[in-house]
Formats: sequence, C-alpha cells, structure tokens
Amino acid sequence: MTRTYVLQLATACVIGLMALLSPSSYANTSITIEGNHFIRAGKPHQIISGSMDFQRIPRAYWQDRLQKARAMGLNAITTYVFWNAVEPKPGQFDFSDNNDVAAFVRMAQAQGLDVILRPGPYVCAEWEAGGFPAWLFADPHLHVRTQDPKYLQAVERYFQRLGKELAPLMASHGGPIVAVQVENEYGSYGDDRAYMEQIHQALIRAGFGADLMFTSDGADLLNNDALSGVLAVVNFGTGEAKGAFAKLKAFRPDQPKMAGEYWAGWFDHWGEPHAQTDANVQAKELAWMLSQGYSVNIYMFEGGTSFGFMNGANFQGNPSDHYAPQTTSYDYDAPLDEAGRPKPKFAKFRDVIAKATGIKPTPLPTPTSFMGVPAFTLTESASLWDNLPEPVTTEQPQPMEQFGQAYGYILYRTQLAGPVSGELYIGEVRDYAMVYVDRKLIGTVDRRLKQVSLPITLDAGPHTLDMLVENTGRINYGPHLADGRAGLVDPVLLDGKELHGWQTYALPMTSPDAIRGWTTQPVAGPAFHRGHFKITSTADTFLDVGAFSKGFAWVNGRNLGRIWDIGPQRSLYLPAPWLEQGDNTVVVFDLQTTKDAVVRGGTKQFWYRSDVKTPK
Repeated sequence: MTRTYVLQLATACVIGLMALLSPSSYANTSITIEGNHFIRAGKPHQIISGSMDFQRIPRAYWQDRLQKARAMGLNAITTYVFWNAVEPKPGQFDFSDNNDVAAFVRMAQAQGLDVILRPGPYVCAEWEAGGFPAWLFADPHLHVRTQDPKYLQAVERYFQRLGKELAPLMASHGGPIVAVQVENEYGSYGDDRAYMEQIHQALIRAGFGADLMFTSDGADLLNNDALSGVLAVVNFGTGEAKGAFAKLKAFRPDQPKMAGEYWAGWFDHWGEPHAQTDANVQAKELAWMLSQGYSVNIYMFEGGTSFGFMNGANFQGNPSDHYAPQTTSYDYDAPLDEAGRPKPKFAKFRDVIAKATGIKPTPLPTPTSFMGVPAFTLTESASLWDNLPEPVTTEQPQPMEQFGQAYGYILYRTQLAGPVSGELYIGEVRDYAMVYVDRKLIGTVDRRLKQVSLPITLDAGPHTLDMLVENTGRINYGPHLADGRAGLVDPVLLDGKELHGWQTYALPMTSPDAIRGWTTQPVAGPAFHRGHFKITSTADTFLDVGAFSKGFAWVNGRNLGRIWDIGPQRSLYLPAPWLEQGDNTVVVFDLQTTKDAVVRGGTKQFWYRSDVKTPK
C-alpha cells in the first residue's frame, strides 16, 4: 500500500468510528415541505446534490469522493442501492465490503452531506437488469414491476432487510438520509398507480416513511406514476431545464421544484463513440436553476465503474431500436472522471454553486496517485475446452437462470449427424454466441445486430455443435426489461428441424483460481491468458487491453470488467487498493485466439478514436 492510501484509509476509519460513537454531534434535522419550498430548521432550504453510486466505487475511495463532493459545493449525495448486489441469492444478503451502504451513509454524514436514497427495487442506472437480481427471472411466471404477489413478496423481503441497515439513519432519527425515492422512473414503463402505492407502503413498513419521499420521471411522464401526498421531481438532460420545470410547475404548482436527475453527461454503449457533452452549456443551465431557487441533483457527480459483469443494456420498444449494452466504464462525462479525478467541468460547477450560495467550498483532498505500468506479456494460456465443468443434460436448451447461474458465459452442446446443409436458427440469443462445429468456429450471432441464425454445412458423419453464449448485460431500460433471461431462450433449429439432447456447461467465471492446463504453447479458440507485473508501490492505473477481441480481465482475482474491440472503451480502471506491492497476476479470457498478448498500464482511460476505428 502507498503511504497516501494508508492515510486515507486510517482517516476514513477514524471518521466512521466518530460517527458511530457520537451520532449526536453529527445529528441531522429533517427537511420538510412548506408550500412551494423546502424547510430545514425553520428556514428555506435548497438541495444541491450529486449522484454517486457507492457500489461502483472501491470502498477505500468513498471518503475521497465524498470530500470532493463537499469541495464542489454540494450539500447532499444521491445514491442508488443495487438489489442484485446485496441479495445475490434469494434470502441471502451481503452488506459487507463494497455493499456496506450504512458505512457509506455514515461517511457522508461525517462529511456534512445529506443523503438521498434510491433503493429501487428497480433503479435503471445503466446497471445489470436495472438492479433486479437474476434469480427473479428464473421463474417464468414472476413479473417484475407489477402487482404480482411473488414479485412483491421478494421486494418486501429486500426492503425489510435494507431497513435494518438504514432506517436508523433517517434524518428523523438524527441520521443523514433526508429523502427516499419510491421506485424509479416508473412512468416511462407503466401507469399502474396501485403498484406504485404498493412500493410506497412497502418502504414505509421498512422504516423509510418518516422523512421526505418522492417519485421522479421525465416531464411528460409525471402523471403516470406520481402519488398523492408524495413529492414529484423531474428528470431531464442538457438544454431541457426551462421546459421541464415549466411542465413540473403545471403538474404540481404548489410543491417545491427539484431536478431529480439533471443529466450533465451521458453513458457509453459498446460499438458507439465515447460520449462528450458541453460543460459550458451545463454550467449556465445549473446557474439558472439555482438562481430560480430550484433544488438540483446532478446526475452523475461521479459515474465510477460497472466492475465485473454489472453493466446493463438499453432496448426501447420501437421497431427500429436494438439491444445496446453499455460499457464497463461509467465515466458519464461527469465532473469527476471514472477514477475520481476532477475534470474542467468540476471547476465550472463549483464556481456556479459558490456564486449561487455565497459559501466558499472546502479544499480538495490530496490527489490520488496514478502510475503507468511498463508493457508485459501474457505468456501462458489455457483452453476453455480443457476447463469445462460437469454438464447438465436437458432435452431443450434452457436459459442461464434455470441452472442457478446469474452472470458470465454458458456453453450449449449437442451432437449432429451429417451430411446436412441449411440454416442454424438460434433465435434471440442473450446476448452473443460463438458457434463451433467440432471446435472450429463457423460464425457468431450478435443480439445487437438482430442476428438469429447463420448458415451451416456438415460433411457426412457425427459432429459436435457448441454454442458459447455470453450474457453481455441484461436490459436496464425499456419494455424488454421484463424478460431478463440470459443464454438461449428459443428452440434451436437446423434446416427447420428442432435439435434435442443438450449438454449445458455453466461458466459463471467467478474466479481464475481453478483454471488448469496452463501452457506456453499456442492455444486456439476461446482461452484464458495469464501474465504478471511487479511494482514497488501501488497507485491507480488503467490497464490497456487493446490486444484482445472480446472477453474480460481479472487482476489478482478481481473482475475489472468487459473487453470488446468494437470500442469505445479500450482500457479497464484498476484501483490501487486492488494491487499488491510485488507480483500482480493478470488473467484475461478472450473469445478469439490470442498469443503472447502485450498489456500495459497508463494514467488515463484509453478510448478508441471514433475517427479512426469504425465500430463493428
């Protein structure tokens, strides 16, 4: 560990302990509504918040990011809670390490920040399935975001458990949580007010009802999900503030006006150019909102990283739309970059806020250290074919969830008899398939491109058909969200005839520890590749993985996220707390044949240049 990191961690521990032992000295007061403005301690109050998802940021850096929020002039932090991360299996909860939301909330309080909580159950957030656990989709009769009793029962269990962590930290109890959102942008999905009231009451039963509660949606969708007696706030993008607030005024003239999400940036999809937005326009718009006395939540203050397989995907309902998975980086063109460093936008927003409030912002904390890592070669490889688990036999191919698997890859295998020539129909693959005959790649099927089949010709004799399917990210927004199954979801047909008798190999890719068969000889096809680099001190870096085609990377056993040569992302954020002084091990899984790939670390995110590389 670096000396800076040790000091940061020690300070965080001391502050967290102070908050635990002396809550009265950090006690908050509730924010209430009086007419068309917020009131706190008898005085009008303006909320100036920024969104930051604690589960997207390494825990060791939570304090650093919260200090930077104060340094930009924010008085509140808005955060989602990702249900799938805290309840990975039904009834099994994990609030440790990066899921310790209560610790994050206490840290925010110690920094003098209020917290606006967005617990879902659905959160969107460009996060896997919008935060829904994969196991919800194992039951074909369960319907998310409806009054389905099985779904509501699961939501109740989650809220009750979350309430044990956070209800004592509500502002009405002296904690920093001043407001709680009811569901999230439900108006863009449906208009069942009875469902919304069910979620509202479930939150109240869990202990979240004593302070402000609110719904949020786009300006034209407010009427779909707003609840009587519950604050309604509006979400909108750059250039839309005046129009959005005019519609909010018309909808709720006698309540406070607040932007639940002001999209001062945007996210990236695989195969599309990196998003870049106009900070000058956003700063002027923020200044206008604050001058009107409106409350604002800047989305995002810091986007962070969807580590592992936690990126989501968009898929709207119109016929011209397509499945569009997001990148691992959730940089969002936010005031802080993916690694928490202030961009020029930070200073512009800080100056606007300081002018509006008359409050001098606190200084920035000591900058986080970054380093380059000299190029090193991944000299060892191990074939995926030599690392398959025991299969499960089924008559028809089944979705990933039917095998108790949530994320990663899944291999479907069956036997064919040639000769035959025709179309291999796979259906709507979820989400990317590599198709092999006798371990030779014959083609790919990509859900993004609306591909459902490929031609196949077999010689006489027996053949083995393998379909290696990657869950590239469940849909987090749009009407297709309700069907979150991954893998193969349709019958497979060859020349119009249904194929039966499948062996299925679950490949959740949770750890590289059990990989066997390492060799320095070339390995064809999908494989793992391993290399090492040594450092004398730790610092943040970005691992350039441009040598690979499609897969993901582990460093010291932690999944940094996805790799895909269609861009725009070319490197993976590697935080210092996940590194070791001395030897560090990198393992990359790549769907294509790779030999002696070279990897290096840099001090900034590498993006493919859109004017040079055309997305495939």
